Amino acid sequence: MTVSKRVANAKSGKFHQGVHKRGLADETKQKKSSKLPVGPVMLGFFIFVVIGSAILQIIRQATNPRELPA
Repeated sequence: MTVSKRVANAKSGKFHQGVHKRGLADETKQKKSSKLPVGPVMLGFFIFVVIGSAILQIIRQATNPRELPA
């Protein structure tokens, strides 16, 4: 079954119009990404754990100065 010349030209025209647009997206359609890759809750939890463990290590070291950390 052959395709009519009119249909083939229409498909070809649509193809050639879109060739130079590939890879480019409208700025309005792009999703706006937040500046932080993690949420504020996870960031707060991470800071709490890191700083809290550092403070506990300092207190432990100050109360037992003769023991060396492993």
